[in-house]
Amino acid sequence: MTVLLLEDEYPAAERLQRLLSQAAPDAQVVATLDSVAGAVAWLTSHPAPDLIISDIQLADGLSLDVFDQVLVPSPVIFATAYDAYALRAFKANSVDYLLKPVKLAELTAALRKLAEWRTPQAPAQRLETLRDSLPRPERQFKNRFLVRSGEQLLPLPVSQVAWFQSRHEVTTLVATDGRRFVVDYPLEQLEQLLSPEQFFRLNRQFIAHLQAVQRLHPHFNGKLKLDLTPAPSEDVLVSREKAGAFKTWLEGS
Repeated sequence: MTVLLLEDEYPAAERLQRLLSQAAPDAQVVATLDSVAGAVAWLTSHPAPDLIISDIQLADGLSLDVFDQVLVPSPVIFATAYDAYALRAFKANSVDYLLKPVKLAELTAALRKLAEWRTPQAPAQRLETLRDSLPRPERQFKNRFLVRSGEQLLPLPVSQVAWFQSRHEVTTLVATDGRRFVVDYPLEQLEQLLSPEQFFRLNRQFIAHLQAVQRLHPHFNGKLKLDLTPAPSEDVLVSREKAGAFKTWLEGS
């Protein structure tokens, strides 16, 4: 298997060659190029390699510009510190998209994927494969609410939220010190905004913070009755169907 390396950092190029020699001992690196201009010149004067392993950022621009200037039939494994170019990379015969520092296991898996990739795949399947190779950003949850107190607006950290209650299509936020504020979020939206590690949807009316749950009592038909603090003016029940998940949530991981 002939391999062309596009990499403008010498240590990174050396590392890739070492990893490649371990992952594919029969691979032959035919050239290592550090620029778009050099890659275009080489590809227009040499037979297409069996594989290109390429960084995104080269000395004089983006390696993706190479594939805009030259029709390259070779499959490409991108090895880069940038994850913002994944969808554009997909259009350049991308087999995989590895983030630096590349690990041996990741390169081996990419070469295995290359063997599978040589079997014709539908474009949608290739896009799904590429998306799966990208790191997924951590989900961001709300960390404060802007609440009205008289004529003022106050930022209230979620750590000071005890529970939310919905009644007659009005959602009330109850703070740990007992203060009550009306907020413009239905409980369904709050479920998406709040960390599931800290908050639990108890029933149709209540979402509670972990620290607000003081005690739970067995109730009729497998339900649970909760003591929350500050104490609501009505009973708070968890259904039999939710009781198991609620206990698991209380215990944590």
